[in-house]
Amino acid sequence: MHYSKKVEDMCIVAKGPKHGPAPIPEEGKWVKATEIKDISGMTHGVGWCAPQQGTCKLTLNVKEGIIEEALVETIGCSGMTHSAAMAAEILPGKTILEALNTDLVCDAINVAMRELFLQIVYGRTQSAFSDDGLEIGGGLDDLGKGLRSQVGTMYSTKVKGVRYLEMAEGYVTKIALDENNEVCGYQFVRLGKMLEDIRHGMQPNDAYEKNIGQYGRFDNAAKYIDPREE
Repeated sequence: MHYSKKVEDMCIVAKGPKHGPAPIPEEGKWVKATEIKDISGMTHGVGWCAPQQGTCKLTLNVKEGIIEEALVETIGCSGMTHSAAMAAEILPGKTILEALNTDLVCDAINVAMRELFLQIVYGRTQSAFSDDGLEIGGGLDDLGKGLRSQVGTMYSTKVKGVRYLEMAEGYVTKIALDENNEVCGYQFVRLGKMLEDIRHGMQPNDAYEKNIGQYGRFDNAAKYIDPREE
């Protein structure tokens, strides 16, 4: 290490405070983190790309600085889904510092990694006050039945009003309208669960009928419309 002549000519003044970093909550403990291996926790980060046409929700489960589990969810950009596939292979096994400095292919995923890094090194994690944190596999709890991301998709115009296309429950097949033509409920199909039933041997039509549900005052509506056709 090189010092300037000005620094070399200075006299020494002893450092007083030596209290270390402030403790952060990690998996039910208070930890003074000084190295990457001191960081543990499960948390999320949300990122967006430069044109802001797509977004990513990234979930990582970190144990002693190492990423043990990754869940990458994207929406709004077809290329981003393929980038997510690559990122999901890249992330596990890296330290969170390595991951922060790795090109995760897509701007939105890189930004999500940055935001997640900030969350986890400041102790703002989902597992901050859970003893021993969350087990590996906890990331799957963020998904719906059939391990399908929960997605909400709505479309509306001033002249024609709103269309519910997909809710947390599933793919919307019908919107119920009351006597004032206002939405009062909807019918949906649980796509993840339906496909799971088909994989397990159920006939497609039977699986479809089994996984139809409804919400709100659907039965007493004045009118029903197909949100994609009407």
